[in-house]
Amino acid sequence: MSVNLQKGQKVELRKSNGGALRRVMVGLGWDEAQRKGGFFAPKPADIDCDASAFLCAGGRLMGTEDVVYFGNLRHKTKAVQHMGDNLTGAGEGDDEQILVNLEDLPERYDKVVFVVNIYQAMQRGQHFGMIQNAFIRICDAETNLELCKYNLSENYDGMTAMVFGELYRHKGTWKFNAIGQPTKDNSVGDLAKRFF
Repeated sequence: MSVNLQKGQKVELRKSNGGALRRVMVGLGWDEAQRKGGFFAPKPADIDCDASAFLCAGGRLMGTEDVVYFGNLRHKTKAVQHMGDNLTGAGEGDDEQILVNLEDLPERYDKVVFVVNIYQAMQRGQHFGMIQNAFIRICDAETNLELCKYNLSENYDGMTAMVFGELYRHKGTWKFNAIGQPTKDNSVGDLAKRFF
């Protein structure tokens, strides 16, 4: 049974039978909020949100090669793989998915942080106040069973990026932390600087 998380809540990740997870699928989703505008108003540009994963050692990024995003879909260890870029957020369910093979993730990586930024947000005059129904969910990749979900429900006007949550090792087990921290970073590179 899936657990609905609140901001700041942490949960241990295990298989439904209590066993250790080997692989997880991290699904991230969002919808564009309805915009106000007259019949003759020009159609605004689609909001292109980009999900990324930062593989951290000692809680920090060690280099840009540890950033998995639309420009680097697979980590060098092959333990983390981005399943591709969704340019509009249209449709039901996950907009972007990132697979994490926990068994193959080298021991030095103690945390995988999941972030989303709006592509060229400042240039396009876009922000997370224009987004609704944003969420992150963790599923057992072997059974597709959803383990937990965190719906981001606050007002994020003026914010252009978001730290959704993180997987982290704690005493030999994996946990998930629902973070929901908005930022004004304009790119995945700017977001990454927070973790160096």
